[in-house]
Amino acid sequence: MNLADWTVQVDEAFFLIGAAILLIEIAEMIFKGNLKAKTFLEMLASASTQIPYIVVETFILTGAYSLYWIIAQQLPWSIPLTWWSVLLVVVLADLTYYWEHRIAHQIRLLWTQHAVHHSSRDMNIVTAVRFGPLEGVWSLVAHLPMAFLGFPPQAIIFGVISVLAYQTWLHTELIGKLGPLEWFMNTPSHHRVHHGCDDKYLDKNYGGIFIIWDRIWNTFQMEEETPRYGLKRDFDSQNPIKVWFSEWPQLFRDLFGSRSITEAFGYLLRRPGWKPPNR
Repeated sequence: MNLADWTVQVDEAFFLIGAAILLIEIAEMIFKGNLKAKTFLEMLASASTQIPYIVVETFILTGAYSLYWIIAQQLPWSIPLTWWSVLLVVVLADLTYYWEHRIAHQIRLLWTQHAVHHSSRDMNIVTAVRFGPLEGVWSLVAHLPMAFLGFPPQAIIFGVISVLAYQTWLHTELIGKLGPLEWFMNTPSHHRVHHGCDDKYLDKNYGGIFIIWDRIWNTFQMEEETPRYGLKRDFDSQNPIKVWFSEWPQLFRDLFGSRSITEAFGYLLRRPGWKPPNR
């Protein structure tokens, strides 16, 4: 079982699906006269995040595989690479992604990276590749338990890529609700909710492939009206540099204004928007 080839094939398959949806989205905008300069610039800003992300991710993936391989060599047990173990690793990678994703919304230091993905006021396929440069670092750490369970490094990487690749097609307004699939699979409708900044939609629908995790841990929200996309705060820039580092200026201002080490750690490790008492 050559999982390296499978990983590439899964990634390419969802890339092609995403490319097809993008062409339809653009055609629809042209037909309706909605393809404005701002929309095009927003797409370019989203695509631009791949420049620093790919550079950093190349080292992260290499480091992750090396670290998982070292752990595998030290363990007195291992899980054999079979069909059932590959299916299990995808399910566990998706469960891991749910908590990785949820925690990234709750800890401000991690949010500095994930907020990049949420900073677009548009919802289209290009938003799917809008990532913070260092987002993969937290993913590497979050998947360490799978390495200690004894899963082969190539299986873990396959699971991680499968979960991320699946989500490509979720970033669109073209596809409505999908009937019974909505009960257990993540769908464009569920993911539109996740990108909404309306109060009722905040911090909901963290799942990657499956939405059942959100139903289990009470973070599920059905799409009721079209969300307002983007960050809760006023951010609507198409400048690539501002998009890449959107959260850092205010974080640095808060850190430099801290009155104690406790406050500084609070700004780093508490929820985004946290303020010390009496501030």
